[in-house]
Amino acid sequence: MTPDQRERYSRQILFSPIGEAGQERLLAARVAIVGCGALGSFHAAALARAGVGILRLIDRDYVEPSNLQRQWLYDEADAAEALPKAAAAARAISRFNSAITVQPLVADLTPDTADDLLADVDLILDGTDNFETRYLINDFALSNNIPWIYGAAVGSYGLTMPIIPGQTCCLQCVYPAAPSGAQPTCETDGVLAAITSAIGALQVGMAIKLLTGSAPAAKITTLDVWNTSLRQIDQPPPDPDCPACGRREFIYLDGERRAPISLCGRNAVQIHERDRPLNLPELAARLERLGTVRQNDFALRFFLPPYELTIFADGRAIIKGTQDVGIARSLYARYLGT
Repeated sequence: MTPDQRERYSRQILFSPIGEAGQERLLAARVAIVGCGALGSFHAAALARAGVGILRLIDRDYVEPSNLQRQWLYDEADAAEALPKAAAAARAISRFNSAITVQPLVADLTPDTADDLLADVDLILDGTDNFETRYLINDFALSNNIPWIYGAAVGSYGLTMPIIPGQTCCLQCVYPAAPSGAQPTCETDGVLAAITSAIGALQVGMAIKLLTGSAPAAKITTLDVWNTSLRQIDQPPPDPDCPACGRREFIYLDGERRAPISLCGRNAVQIHERDRPLNLPELAARLERLGTVRQNDFALRFFLPPYELTIFADGRAIIKGTQDVGIARSLYARYLGT
């Protein structure tokens, strides 16, 4: 550790459970954060300030004005430019810790991309907003013996738990299937910045403990900041009949389960059904005849009221203005082809 590093992280080093040896572990650590929204942006800011050596930021979305109420690394200029969250987060981190390595990946975590996006990390933090992606993280982490930390928040309520392969239950042990029926979302029930930051802070605390060589308590923690209630229960042990950690059947990683995803807090659907990249300037020239197009280095936005399509170079599109997967797929096929 250099003298500058000792000074920068001195107050953290003085915390005896970390000390200098723990700080050296943090500086050598590699962490993937999946989703850079309310939880993930908090993770990224806190772990960057803690001195985690390599942060891999994975997000498929872009900054919007409604994000600014709770997503800590973004500002009005990011929203005006519709910058991808991963790129905007990396730019913000560079202003307060230019000594660490930040890898912004504007990408969708899928069975096809999981190996490339999550390879060679020591820990995965969940900043996602849907069970489909969480089950994929769970499969990848278990199959590669990587710990990960689950977190979720909506309204004033949130929960979190660490998942350590071979030691704790996994996500599928607790949730054999995604909750059925209508579930509260950020869009239907809103969300407080206080709960996302609280759950994010608990996840970061567990992450630092793991990265410095200690095991976090194997507990499921639930928190409501409006009612000021906190509850913890012990995690069950791994279930030998669990498809994922018991029988090691990784159906989400194998690609047996994949569908268009309705985005939390957004009247929008993500579609990713192309196998080849797009030439965005050519596409922009074609779409300009049909509606308003705005383009930056990362994506183009096509306005076709009441819909708005944000199209990325990898063929992904976020169709805003509907939560109907059929309508979203129809718009995708009509303007991008099949």
